[in-house]
Amino acid sequence: MRHSRVINHLGRTSSHRKAMLANMATSLILHKRITTTTAKAKALRTFVEPLITKSKEDSTHSRRVVFSYLKDKTAVTELFREVSPKIAERPGGYTRILKIGNRIGDNADMCILELVDYNEAMLGGEVAKTKTTRRRRTPKKKDEAVVETKAPKNVKGKAVKTEEPIAKVEKTIGESVPEK
Repeated sequence: MRHSRVINHLGRTSSHRKAMLANMATSLILHKRITTTTAKAKALRTFVEPLITKSKEDSTHSRRVVFSYLKDKTAVTELFREVSPKIAERPGGYTRILKIGNRIGDNADMCILELVDYNEAMLGGEVAKTKTTRRRRTPKKKDEAVVETKAPKNVKGKAVKTEEPIAKVEKTIGESVPEK
């Protein structure tokens, strides 16, 4: 029986569980979003949110405390330099769990765990709006095309830009250039 046991052991030993949560927290900080099971995501949320709160105060002591949990220098640097300024005004709740259904192999309940201030689609940022569709463009008709290679030349030998069809350009070539 559980009898008010707070920690979900996730079927692992203590050292394995700590290492797994540290690795998952490092991946979450570096990639801003991870896909995992719901039980692991809930356990990771209780592991990573106090570390994010600790990162609000950028001091040597708080960096060492966070490093003792994460054991990854790049993740600690990323947390203190880029994540903590974005969440400085937020009082808590730095992560979001989005359920995505069950895994095909073993029917485990899967979810996406992400940092709240980094989801551009939910914030209504420009990232979601900039996606455009590709279209094929049909070539212009031969009569309407502007050809710069057959354009008449002025006295100095530079091409003069015209917007006349090819047939009219060919007629005027001999007339616009004076003969020597």
